[in-house]
This record gives sequence, structure tokens and C-alpha cells, in this order.
Amino acid sequence: MTIRKEKKQNAIRISAHEGDEELGTLYLYLIRNDSRKEPYGLLEDLFVTETRRRKGVGSALVKETIAEARRLGCYKVIGTSRMAREEVHRFYENLGLKKYGYEFRMDL
Repeated sequence: MTIRKEKKQNAIRISAHEGDEELGTLYLYLIRNDSRKEPYGLLEDLFVTETRRRKGVGSALVKETIAEARRLGCYKVIGTSRMAREEVHRFYENLGLKKYGYEFRMDL
């Protein structure tokens, strides 16, 4: 499996490949504000093709994305998941992320 990185307009798209086949993707958004000089990273839109799930692709993408956030000087990374997706919560916790707070949302 190889990992590729592609800069997008406001994110870095990280993807896993086996040959020409794309196995999964994850986006890293760098967010800056006035409260800190370093940015933080938002992990968004993790997707692994159904036939490749539970085979380490998602873990490899998250680990590489965290490493990229470190290289870019981020002081933290945030990953979000819907409340009912306990399996996803365990996945992130197994990778070292911790439940920290609530996300409040308004669909527009």
C-alpha cells in the first residue's frame, strides 16, 4: 500500500493506493485563529472502500494524517463522528484520540 498527498485549495487530501486502485481517502484541514500561533488540524471525510474496510487502510490514513499535521506544526488534531457511531469512536480511541467535548451543529 502506498500513501499519496495532494494539496487542495484549503486542505490536504491523503489517499491510500494499491497499484492504480484507490483504497481510501482522508482530508486534513489546517485551521488558524488568533488564539494560537500554530494551526490545528481537522480530520474530515475518512472513507475506505467497502471491500478494504477492517484491513488497516483507515488506520494507515489516520496515522499518516496525524504525522502530516505534526510536520506542519499543528498543536492538536480533531476528528469528529456522529454520536451513534460507537464503532467509529472506538476506532479513533484505538489510534490515540480521546473523547474531548461535544460538537454543536446547524445544517444550512
